[in-house]
Amino acid sequence: MGKLTGIKVIDLSVFLPGPMMTMMMADQGAVVWKIESKDGDPAREQAPFEASQSVWFRNLNRGKKSLALDLKSTAGKERLWDLIADADVFVEGFRPGVMKRLGFDYAAVSERNQRIVYCSISAFGQEGELAHHPGHDLAVQAMAGFLAVNDGSDATPVVPGVPSADMAAGLTALSAVLMALLAARSSGKGDFIDCAMFDSLLPWCAHTAGSAIAAGPAPRSDSQRSLGGAGLYQVYRTADDRHVVLGGRELKFAANLLGALDRMDLYALAERPAGEQSELIAFLRETFVQRTRDEWVAWFAEKDVAFAPVLDFREALDLPHIAQRGLWIEDKGAHHLAPAIRFAGEDWHPSPAPELDSDG
Repeated sequence: MGKLTGIKVIDLSVFLPGPMMTMMMADQGAVVWKIESKDGDPAREQAPFEASQSVWFRNLNRGKKSLALDLKSTAGKERLWDLIADADVFVEGFRPGVMKRLGFDYAAVSERNQRIVYCSISAFGQEGELAHHPGHDLAVQAMAGFLAVNDGSDATPVVPGVPSADMAAGLTALSAVLMALLAARSSGKGDFIDCAMFDSLLPWCAHTAGSAIAAGPAPRSDSQRSLGGAGLYQVYRTADDRHVVLGGRELKFAANLLGALDRMDLYALAERPAGEQSELIAFLRETFVQRTRDEWVAWFAEKDVAFAPVLDFREALDLPHIAQRGLWIEDKGAHHLAPAIRFAGEDWHPSPAPELDSDG
């Protein structure tokens, strides 16, 4: 029995933030009704496919029920109202104003079910001058300042490998919904959550954008310890054209590494502020390019240094550590990434993702 057994969720979201959030609830026993259009969540059509389903869709929608409704029709509206009557949570990811036009905004829904927790997830929030601005993750990262420091050596921003704004919103929405559910237990009244991807991502820059937060200039990557301005927090090319990273800020790691390389004379360079370590970075670049990635993995094996090889997803998922922690599971011919939230003494087994309108 999951921690959220007995909770009923109505989910009108698609793509990433909302589906991730409600899947985390389904993984813990919540009954999640995924309300889709007659065409279904667009993620259903995103390749690659395995066991006749999109891998993307399955790994964000397992354990849910699917119901296809035309919310512009009387029948579709009535069916949704039936579901809302005893629901605990309502999640939607449309642009601001859409739910009001359909007749399912928070005011209307809470009038029928005063204890419901209603969560709206959008790019820039329900209010403010950007509220109606269209955009997915990349646009949000760009507007929030994050893309400016997701840059290469020539200072040109590159497309990030992680949809951080999407994921930040999903996690923020989940936290807010659980807080509101706890409050509703004693008050008997639900709440409205305006979860913006922009708002959710912004706090993630506290450790890198300090100067800007303090009303000063914007940070530059080459002068930030976490963004490429330090030798011990850096990516290095190897002899086989692969890469490794040093990922520790502590000076003890610099001492351990430079001692092992018989170059303790360079230790003072590691003590310099970020942005003033170009000589150390140059030395380490020259050093790492002398061996292959796997040779460096072997060399570092017994050394206390925050080091890691840069793996692709195939290599990462094949790590023994993944199997040991049960993070990648095959079930009935389909692969699942296990939930990061698992509790001691409880076994987790993946539930299938629903076919479109399979629970109507």
